[in-house]
Amino acid sequence: MERVVVTGMGVVSCVGNNVQAFWDSLVNGRSGIARVSSFDPSPLSSQIAGEVKGFEIDAKYTKRMARFSQFAFCAANEALRHAGLFDDGRSLNGIPPERIGVSVGTGIGGEPFLEEQHQKFLDKGPGRFHPLTVPIVITNMAAANVAIHAQLMGPNICLSTACATGNHSIGAALDQIHSGRADAMVAGGCESTVTPFAMAGYAQLKALSTRNDDPQGASRPFSLGRDGFVLSEGAGVLLLESLTSARKRGAVIYAELAGQGLSSDATHLTAPHPQALGAIYAIRQALQDARVNSDEVDYINAHGTSTQLNDALETKAIKDVFGPHSGKLMVSSIKSMVGHGLGAASALEAVASVLTLHEGVIPPTINLHEPDPALDLDFVPNQAREHDVRVLLSNSFAFGGHNAVLVFKKFE
Repeated sequence: MERVVVTGMGVVSCVGNNVQAFWDSLVNGRSGIARVSSFDPSPLSSQIAGEVKGFEIDAKYTKRMARFSQFAFCAANEALRHAGLFDDGRSLNGIPPERIGVSVGTGIGGEPFLEEQHQKFLDKGPGRFHPLTVPIVITNMAAANVAIHAQLMGPNICLSTACATGNHSIGAALDQIHSGRADAMVAGGCESTVTPFAMAGYAQLKALSTRNDDPQGASRPFSLGRDGFVLSEGAGVLLLESLTSARKRGAVIYAELAGQGLSSDATHLTAPHPQALGAIYAIRQALQDARVNSDEVDYINAHGTSTQLNDALETKAIKDVFGPHSGKLMVSSIKSMVGHGLGAASALEAVASVLTLHEGVIPPTINLHEPDPALDLDFVPNQAREHDVRVLLSNSFAFGGHNAVLVFKKFE
């Protein structure tokens, strides 16, 4: 089977709007969480979020793209340029446009734009809101806009599996290359739902941290005092490419995507399986798909949401799968710094995973000053750690019981 490698990356996030800024923030343990600034959050129980700051895009795109599409568009363009495949809308280096596809998903889509236009509908009546509202807000438009503006005519996929969207989208791209339908795929996830309605919805589920007086310390995965996740936004994109194609054009290879594992908890709308069976199945399947033994894994980029149930059950799943080797594993959650980006979350974590392999540095779990004694793995607390990681897992476990785990390897 054709090996698949990563030759480009792109990021829009609350800690940086390009790969270098994103990585610098992670390895230095900088949080992007702050009091919400895009509206007055005072009526809400949770008033903090990981909002994207300093984001700039040509005004001609804002008229036809919701914010989630804008994020995906910019992250994809960065990944294509990073891979040496794109310049001013042209596919380069001999790969025909019909051999480059897109697999970019989102959990919710253009909710802020839809809320805005719905209010205009209520205030002014039919025909007085944006005529392109429907095609702007629907979830597939991030993938569509990436393909349209980069002129990529290969397979075009949009998956929506809540917090697992990024990993599912990257896994689907892996399958397209394995099947021979594409030589390269732009793959990842995006999200932008920092609105009063969305935040109130998550607050009603008791899912959000209410540590409003300490925004940067609010997301604290695996900590005894964790009280919920912090909503954030952004996009993460990988350029996946067959090894044959990458070698043919002399591309820089940052990592290998070796396999994936997928499962369903089949249990509850929002809670993980009480015995973590879905997570266990996904991790085991990912190792099998990648042909990796459990004792070969050095590091796990955890789902690590900072909720009571997720962090406890993810720890249980890791210990059940890895047994005695779990004591040697390093595990960390970048959500401690970037919050929970929903459909963008695991895509940003995939970028961080690739950089971990390429740079030899493991980003920390910040805010871990009061460890939960029931959670006894090495969570790389508070400071990045230099380590020559050879094999890692990136976990993602979503509402609805959608589980997706990716295995990345150092390229050799």
